[in-house]
Amino acid sequence: MRDVIATKDAPQAIGPYSQAIRASGFVFVSGQVAIDPSTQQVISGDVAAQTDRVLKNLSAILKAAGSGLEKVVRSTVFLKNMGDFAAMNEVYGRYFSTAPPTRSTVEVARLPKDVLVEVDVIALA
Repeated sequence: MRDVIATKDAPQAIGPYSQAIRASGFVFVSGQVAIDPSTQQVISGDVAAQTDRVLKNLSAILKAAGSGLEKVVRSTVFLKNMGDFAAMNEVYGRYFSTAPPTRSTVEVARLPKDVLVEVDVIALA
């Protein structure tokens, strides 16, 4: 069984991908950036503000899949500048304060729409 997950409470896919796929007891969520779903525009602000928007988007998609941030088992954080790690991590820690998931954080040369941070997750369905 493979179910495509889509919600208007998160940014719409802007290419040939799904917001998430639910399969084999897991939810695989595509990387999310700091786009406000009501405007489909990147929000203004620093990496902390962008991280907050990204995690709200991930939460909305997981909710639509019948899951939630508390069920995330794995995340990958992509940062434009590793110097932003502490600010990103402080916001991230507010969303994953108890039994946080495994995580990798990498610095990348460029992200979609020139955002500062992107996060993808895998969660239990």
